[in-house]
Amino acid sequence: MKRTGYREIVRFFDNECSEDERQAIIRWVNESDEHARLFFAWEEIYFLGKQNDRDEKLSLQKAERKLEYFIEAEKNKHLVKTRRLYRLFKYAAVVAVLLVVSVFSFNYWSSSPQEKWLSVVTGSQETKDIVLSDGSRVWLNENSVLKYPENFSTAEREVKVEGEAYFEVNKDRHRPFTVYNDAMSVQVLGTKFNFKASPSCRIAEASLIEGEIKVKGNKDEGSITLVPGQRVELNTVTGRMNVRESNTALDAVWHDNLIPFKNANIFSIAETLETLYKVDIILSPDIDGTETYSGVLRKKESVGDVLEILQNTLHICYEIRQNTIFLSQKK
Repeated sequence: MKRTGYREIVRFFDNECSEDERQAIIRWVNESDEHARLFFAWEEIYFLGKQNDRDEKLSLQKAERKLEYFIEAEKNKHLVKTRRLYRLFKYAAVVAVLLVVSVFSFNYWSSSPQEKWLSVVTGSQETKDIVLSDGSRVWLNENSVLKYPENFSTAEREVKVEGEAYFEVNKDRHRPFTVYNDAMSVQVLGTKFNFKASPSCRIAEASLIEGEIKVKGNKDEGSITLVPGQRVELNTVTGRMNVRESNTALDAVWHDNLIPFKNANIFSIAETLETLYKVDIILSPDIDGTETYSGVLRKKESVGDVLEILQNTLHICYEIRQNTIFLSQKK
């Protein structure tokens, strides 16, 4: 038969091989005492690896090195008599069964109950507000998916997002909160931030509004700790990670339809409205850029509704022509 190795033996113990393969392995074991010693050594490594699977799995390379050492040590020893092989094989089978039962019992009684995970999905033009078991809140934007455990473990809090979500995380220094995706993960203690990443977008991003977060690329692109007012963008194609200053609160306007302004002049207000409403704004040369506005405006159906509110406060006039808006100083 072809050379029998550790992979074939693992399939034998996992009961994944066919009857022909099983008989072939048995014949291989009976071919020589050296094969018998190899079989029992592999058996020992297999079940030891199973028992310690949660902490460290024996790699194939490590197992083979151990076997090579075992073979070298055994070369000069007296060979086991062939006539004893069948009896030893039956004994090994009994030991294997006992080990399987013991490991199963240990894992069953010592492990904590499996976490039950829940999923929330939003369709087009639909958003949802979810309260997690620790009291943290998540707003899920349209065409997005949130997966989270019904109850967080005592050691950590993890959720997965495909799409866009805004988070307000309750602080718990003993249980870090992690938002992860195929592209990147965000680790927080307690903060407000916006997360956006999906397989259909080549840019994954996280915007920090309040607190502190650590963003890490899942393919060794690097990691960065953000302060409020910073946004990190990860290009999933090139692997480049960029950090930029921005009005990050605007990234999360979708979750509550509130537009925050703090000492904003007409130039920054115009830039904000261009971003939110996908319009072009042209400012008259005579417009006063020294006046500022602070407050929170509710996002309206149209940009004209917002300008209607601002025109008296900032003393401006506006004219809308298709997708272009002209702003000038009120006389």
